[in-house]
Amino acid sequence: MNKADLLKEQIEHIDFTKIDTSYLLPAMAKMSFTSRDVARAADIYIKMLKEPEGTVFLSLAGSTSAGGCMQVYVDMVRNHMVDGIIATGASIVDMDFFEALGFKHYKGSPFVDDNQLRELHVDRIYDTFIDEDELKECDSIIAKIADSLEAKPYSSREFIREMGKFLRAGAGKKPASLVQVAYEEGVPIFCPAFTDSSAGFGLVYHQYHHPAKHMSIDSVKDFLELTKIKMKAPTSGLLMIGGGVPKNFIQDTVVAAEVLGHEVPMHKYAVQITVADVRDGACSSSTLKEASSWGKVETNYEQMVYAEATTVLPLIAAHAYHEGSWKQRKTRRWADFLDKA
Repeated sequence: MNKADLLKEQIEHIDFTKIDTSYLLPAMAKMSFTSRDVARAADIYIKMLKEPEGTVFLSLAGSTSAGGCMQVYVDMVRNHMVDGIIATGASIVDMDFFEALGFKHYKGSPFVDDNQLRELHVDRIYDTFIDEDELKECDSIIAKIADSLEAKPYSSREFIREMGKFLRAGAGKKPASLVQVAYEEGVPIFCPAFTDSSAGFGLVYHQYHHPAKHMSIDSVKDFLELTKIKMKAPTSGLLMIGGGVPKNFIQDTVVAAEVLGHEVPMHKYAVQITVADVRDGACSSSTLKEASSWGKVETNYEQMVYAEATTVLPLIAAHAYHEGSWKQRKTRRWADFLDKA
């Protein structure tokens, strides 16, 4: 096979607004096992959206964006169903910003010769393919954005804001990307491990060519900014896809606020969708009840859903969308708050 054979069928992102869950989710609530968990998770998410002064945080880890859920996140932001995002760098740069530049992800297979993929410059995300040459072009654009900025430390949120400006100014080839829509809606995006992604290659290129005077990413500033939101928000809820650094980062804001001398309530609502095994003691797999022992999450409205996220996230988002509580929500615009802080 040649490269064109491998990169010919694009991943199509699901539109959750077209999913009718009016029968399905109430019926699943009367079932058992994961079905009931999913239904309860959807109900808790709706409670987050109904909270009068509530803030909803979305944390993203894994490759659901590349796998077909990218439009889910965009529409959640556009419809004020999310007020802040904490994500892996790959979710934001390698997947969303990458497609915003006009590049695509393609349907592939795990049953291929990976050595041949290496020779053809095709990268594999399980059963999804991506053109490495296009990804390198994405890296170079990240470097150019870095070159255009004043030489000083930035939070990842501030840098991603500049990426949104860049797309809004005409560089975006896609009608709507998460980075651009979040920028327009005032929804801050944090990537606490930003350089652990394609962005890292662009930023290391920038610093290598500007050794004496360069910009850098300050992850501590990320933590402080996110904690400032937690201290300002009366109540908060978490919708967590996967685990990893984003999950722990947003949960830790409660403890960080206490360290700063501010008593804040634990996150009132929490849903996590994961396939991680709880028995190994790793933070990514730790349950929400376990997080309560650390003073991070209340246990009245929490739900673990053990499922691969692309199979259940669209259902949860669709159920909340059609329920309609988001229509009465105020726009939080936490990015504006941080820019003025």
